[in-house]
Amino acid sequence: MPIGRVTQVVDCREAMGMGKGGGIAQRGTISECRYPDVIVVGMSPGRRHVTKPVCDITSGLRQQGVEYSISTLVLNAGSGVPKDAPKIAGGVIGASFGLSDKEVMQIEKHKIAILHHGNVRSHVVHKVRFILANCDVKAVVVSQCPIDYEDLAKEGVKTAVVMPPADRIRTKGTVMSIVSGVTRGQTPTREKMAEVISSVMKLMKKKDSLE
Repeated sequence: MPIGRVTQVVDCREAMGMGKGGGIAQRGTISECRYPDVIVVGMSPGRRHVTKPVCDITSGLRQQGVEYSISTLVLNAGSGVPKDAPKIAGGVIGASFGLSDKEVMQIEKHKIAILHHGNVRSHVVHKVRFILANCDVKAVVVSQCPIDYEDLAKEGVKTAVVMPPADRIRTKGTVMSIVSGVTRGQTPTREKMAEVISSVMKLMKKKDSLE
């Protein structure tokens, strides 16, 4: 058990920050820790897609003494929605959300993924569905808009609370927890940070007990 101060070295980014919330890296970069436990996945930075809460969540987890390694990934194509999203979700207009093979590999090597995708309910649902269709990982969904497990299950996303019918399951990964009310571009409140930290701690303890 360490006594006194414990020093942590954090590789914050690969490139310069940009725009509002520029404390985090540009798109397509990742800050990695020595042991891949938790990864916080953020949208690509832009005028409407502010990545700021991702840095706050990452540093907040560390400051609260979470004894796990935490990485941050800024997606290269994190804006818009996947091409296979229905038109009602804006599926074919503007930027298309997607993942590269490298990003899938980076996410999957972690035990838990915290997914932050903004303030449009249909966009959040389809981005989460797309990521978990490609990545077999336990996920904590963080959003500004209110969403629930039924919203995700209707689109074939496996969740810890509501499961889609067996013939409609579209994901390998599973949503284990949802934290809504985290405003993009602003530091999360103590209450919301506590919800995120509690969700991560419960999942890590559960995985450690199974291992």
